[in-house]
Amino acid sequence: MDVKTAFLNGELDEEIYMEQSEGKSHGFKINECDKCVYIKGTTNDYIIVCFYVDDMLIMGSSHDLIMKTKNMLKKNFDMKDMGLSDVILGIKISRTSDGIVLSQSHYVESILRRFNAFDSAPAKTPVDLSLHLAKNRGEPVSQLEYARVIASLMYLKNCTRSDIAYSVSKLSRFTSNPSTDHWKAVTRVLRYLKYTMNYGILYTRYPVVLEGYCDANWISDTKDSKSTSGFVFTIGGGAVSWKSSKQTCIARSTMESEFIALDKVGEEAEWLRNFL
Repeated sequence: MDVKTAFLNGELDEEIYMEQSEGKSHGFKINECDKCVYIKGTTNDYIIVCFYVDDMLIMGSSHDLIMKTKNMLKKNFDMKDMGLSDVILGIKISRTSDGIVLSQSHYVESILRRFNAFDSAPAKTPVDLSLHLAKNRGEPVSQLEYARVIASLMYLKNCTRSDIAYSVSKLSRFTSNPSTDHWKAVTRVLRYLKYTMNYGILYTRYPVVLEGYCDANWISDTKDSKSTSGFVFTIGGGAVSWKSSKQTCIARSTMESEFIALDKVGEEAEWLRNFL
């Protein structure tokens, strides 16, 4: 559902004070870990409502309960019913016999066309290991355009494409002063997206347990003394949380870099368990 005219601008002559509803008047409880998520449970059924500004996604175990929630929202707000969800926030939702797939093939295509990479030769990996990236000591090369590419790739990486997490994280470190080598690396990611345009995340009913994995390297770059951490969490057979980032402190051994990575994955595990 979508809230109509949520952002109409009007001239106000008086001060306006607003109090956000906690949602309890209709039996909904807020999720304390993510306050854009509301849950309502009955004896036999449940319903979850997720908000993102003026867009909302409603899911539940009962069609009747979903319709009652929609009618309640329509009575209180001027709403537009978008029907069965197929695309939300640039993420495509596909239902198959195996489960639910989240993908962004249309968004990938728009990125490739916007940055003139749609007709480039595809690549099977997102990183060229022979290309060693370092800070640019000279003049920046198309810095604004580089920042635009990175911003587009970061949204894609955050939503459905954990496979480009490392490469995008690495390339984002050079946004202020990119060189031709950095552009070569960005082009490699775009070529990889051309090869994997239809990739997505498949969620099935099992396994229902939350699983987490993490890893770290130890100073693989001679130009940088800090290691890189990475983690991924899965549930229902698909990834739900992932990250690749440079560690904030210097590890003095491979074991220490692994412990730093474990600390970060532990924080995420705690948040996810509380959320669930």
